[in-house]
Amino acid sequence: MKHVSILVPAGAILGSIEGPRQVLSEVNKFLTATGRPELFSVQLVGLSKEIPVAGGKYTVYTDALIQDIKKTDLIIIPALDGDMINALKVNQDFIPWIIKQYKGGSEVASLCVGAFLLAATGLITGKRCATHWLAANNFRKMFPDVNLVEDKIITDEHGIYSSGGAFSYLNLILYLIEKYTSRDVAIFCSKAFQIDIDRKSQSPFTMFNGQKDHADDQIRKAQDFIEKNVQEKITVNQLASMLALGRRNLERRFKKATANTLVEYIQRVKIEAAKMSLESSRENVNEVMYKVGYTDTKAFRNTFKRITGLSPIQYRTKYNHEIAM
Repeated sequence: MKHVSILVPAGAILGSIEGPRQVLSEVNKFLTATGRPELFSVQLVGLSKEIPVAGGKYTVYTDALIQDIKKTDLIIIPALDGDMINALKVNQDFIPWIIKQYKGGSEVASLCVGAFLLAATGLITGKRCATHWLAANNFRKMFPDVNLVEDKIITDEHGIYSSGGAFSYLNLILYLIEKYTSRDVAIFCSKAFQIDIDRKSQSPFTMFNGQKDHADDQIRKAQDFIEKNVQEKITVNQLASMLALGRRNLERRFKKATANTLVEYIQRVKIEAAKMSLESSRENVNEVMYKVGYTDTKAFRNTFKRITGLSPIQYRTKYNHEIAM
C-alpha cells in the first residue's frame, strides 16, 4: 500500500486537489474489481483542519495535519492561485516538511503552478521543472536556478515530478499510476477519465509572450522592434547596429533579460504571428509564411513544428474557427 499525501495549501485550486484524489480512488476500485489489492491510501494533508481554497470560495476539510504524517510515499502539490509570492508566504510551513519527507524517501509531484511551492523547497535547483506556460516568465524570475522546460507536460528527475499547465496534470497522474501499477491500469484510467495518455507536450497550446519585466531598456527596444516588424527578415547584426552594441554584448544581455536567445525570440515572435493568421484567416500556408518574413518553406515548416509540435496545416485544421464550423 502506497501512502499518498495530497497537500491542501491555502488558496489552492480545488480541481487539482479533488482530481488526483478521484483518479487514485478509481484505481483502487479497478484493482479490486480485477482481483488485485488496493494500492493507494490517499489523504488530504494540510496545515490546519479547515483550509480556504479557490479564492476563499470553498473550504476543504483535511484528513490529517503535516505533523501527523511521519512517513509518506508520494506528496502531491496542487496548483496554487493568485499572487505567487503571497501564496508561498502563507504556505511556507509546508516547505521544511516536504524537504524532510523527500530526504526520508518520499517522492514529490507538483501540478501546474504548484511548481512554485516545489521550487521554493530548493529541491529542484539545477533540475528540470514544468509549469503552466502562462506562468513561465514569473517562474523564471523567481527561480532562475531551476531549468524550466516550457514545452513539457511531464518531468521526472530523481523522484521529483512536475506537470504542465491546467488539466495536463492528469497526464502526470496517469504517468505515476503506470509507474506504480501497470500499463493496463493507466489505460483504463485514461479511458474512464477521457485523458489522452500519450500526450507529451503543451506546445500546441502555448501563446508566446516575451519576458519584458526587466530593467534593460535597450533590450526592450530590441524586443519592440522585433514584434513591430514581424514581416521583416531581422538579423542579430542589424539589431546590434541599431542599438550601437557589440554583437556578443547584445546576445549576452538579451539572453539574461529575456531567457531567450535573440534567434529564438525572433523565431517565436514570427511563429506566434503565423499561428494567429492560421487561426483566424483563410490564407494558405505560403501566404502566412511570407507575411511573417520567411521565404524558405522548409525552414518555416520545421521551425513551426519545433515550436508548436504541429505542422502549419495540422495547426490550422485544429484551431481555425472558420474551418471548424
